[in-house]
Amino acid sequence: MRFSKRAAVAAAGIAVALAASACGSGSGSGGKSSKDVEVFTWWADGGEKAGLDGLVAQFKTDCSQYNFVNGAVAGGAGSNAKQVLASRLQQGQPPDTFQAHAGAELTDYINAGQIEDLSSEYKQWGLDSAFPKGLIDNLTVNGKIYSVPSNIHRANVLWSNKTVLANAGITAPATTLPEFFTQLDTLKAKGVQTPLAVGKDWTQEMLFEAVLISDLGADKFTGLWNGKTSWTGSDVTQAINDYKKLLGYSNKDRDTFDWTDAEKLVMDGKAAYQLMGDWEAADLDTKGFKDYGYSVFPGNDKAYQWLADSFVLPKGAKNAEGTKCWLKTLGSAAGQKAFNTKKGSIPARTDANSADYPAYQQAAMADWKVDTPVPSCPHGSACSQGWQGAVASAQGKFSSDGDVEALQKALAAAAQQYAKK
Repeated sequence: MRFSKRAAVAAAGIAVALAASACGSGSGSGGKSSKDVEVFTWWADGGEKAGLDGLVAQFKTDCSQYNFVNGAVAGGAGSNAKQVLASRLQQGQPPDTFQAHAGAELTDYINAGQIEDLSSEYKQWGLDSAFPKGLIDNLTVNGKIYSVPSNIHRANVLWSNKTVLANAGITAPATTLPEFFTQLDTLKAKGVQTPLAVGKDWTQEMLFEAVLISDLGADKFTGLWNGKTSWTGSDVTQAINDYKKLLGYSNKDRDTFDWTDAEKLVMDGKAAYQLMGDWEAADLDTKGFKDYGYSVFPGNDKAYQWLADSFVLPKGAKNAEGTKCWLKTLGSAAGQKAFNTKKGSIPARTDANSADYPAYQQAAMADWKVDTPVPSCPHGSACSQGWQGAVASAQGKFSSDGDVEALQKALAAAAQQYAKK
């Protein structure tokens, strides 16, 4: 799952974490065994940690000649880990492998010459045929593949409180934005205080992207990130206006809410809907809330907005062969099952047995095989880290001032600055 780019991290905390990572956890300094494989992640608790534990168990079976070393850095929902990792890479002390979002976010590491090409391993391990072509295309940079995804999450899912909808007489999901606006008006008329629960920064970006997909379609949406679609077009203007209208149905304190705070409004019956990635299914199940429904965001039919946690082989890794064994396990059918049944995501492989998964994941796996994959900027599959920051800044301002023209100009300027890098 993702991290918040705006999370504040105390310098002292980073220094302590960096020191810990550079010593006993296996950075290549004194205490590291030649059999150790340090796996650097931000999976420190919850379903993420459970998924990691499942994967580690499979790694110990497949790669018993190596020792797993947990290099997780907790806190900041991943932002702490990012900063520690950047420091280690700059110092030439990479972990044996590290977690990163698959897709365009990796271009920062590729351009810096910090990760190795894994294209030959893809062929050797059969991943080039096990993963769908659309994903392979999204993972390929200048003809090369640099990461192995552990999972696939879907971003464009609308979650709901079934009882709240039933009390308002809403019996079926909206399939278009106009239908959705009608439902939101109905909920408001029935006294629902927050028809649509929204959180801060990246959660707002997710909602905006879902609207863009509805108004532009899958191909033109993808074109926004590869230069084939202009950010200055009238269809983008329409999408920004539709997004602004949606925010009018949301909680006014959205800029102070994390995604789980918005989720709680749905669980407590104070909100009817929330747009969120499908990690919400695992979270709701863990919290014991069963009265939820889900559907693809209205107008996003046949577009599967994907994001993936992936792992890489850093240049200069002390145990490259051990890392390759980890990556092979990660991409295998057994490894993906061990991880995703606990994480709440689905396998990147299309040959997985859906019977091994709960209802939501079964539905997602079926869609993954036939829908059009589209990337996500806030989750790194569509854009670089610099581009992410520019979009986050522009949308944060828009949440306060609602200036449609200013947002469109800022998004166009960000594309012009980062699209070619």
